[in-house]
Amino acid sequence: MVGVIIYEDNENLRESLVKLLTFTKDLFLLGNYSRADEALKQVVQLQPDVILMDIEMPGLNGIEAVKQIRAVDKKVQIIMLTVFDDNKHILDAICAGASGYLLKKHISDHLPDAIRQVMMGEPPMSAGIARMIIASLQEKSTENRKDYKLTNREKEILTHLSKGKSFKLIASEANISVDTVRVHIKNIYEKLQVHTQIEAVSKAINERIV
Repeated sequence: MVGVIIYEDNENLRESLVKLLTFTKDLFLLGNYSRADEALKQVVQLQPDVILMDIEMPGLNGIEAVKQIRAVDKKVQIIMLTVFDDNKHILDAICAGASGYLLKKHISDHLPDAIRQVMMGEPPMSAGIARMIIASLQEKSTENRKDYKLTNREKEILTHLSKGKSFKLIASEANISVDTVRVHIKNIYEKLQVHTQIEAVSKAINERIV
């Protein structure tokens, strides 16, 4: 049996969800609430497998509730309930630790399957939201990336090094002398603050310099 808690301030929708879960054999309703102000205490006490969390609620909103819950429980599956599939709040909620989301207009048809799906490690999420998450992570990665002031030639040589090429082969492909390759590599080491080729390549790959 999968234990479920509902947080939804719309009384009619919450009652519909309660009835739906009550008549679904493999799902067990642990509690239903119109506010999430005491969600942390309730989750710790009831130990649910899945939480259905409305994004917009009076008092503590769904996103803040997710953050609080994730501070004490990393395993519980949290499905956000929302009206719009392009709502930026969905992205905020997922970044806060939500497992996926469901549109309220489709909830009666998809809820049991969505809960089973999320329990199998396949969170319900549209392609649009997935793209938003990827773009957000890429943006953060770019923001956090250090600028080592490498020239285009230095990046080119560092790319060659990461592919395991010798100084002689790099010189041949870049149409420069081996001594010039050594000078570039010396500059690369200084800028990356490393002392060996292995350190330089490792740093370049880990920080996506090449």
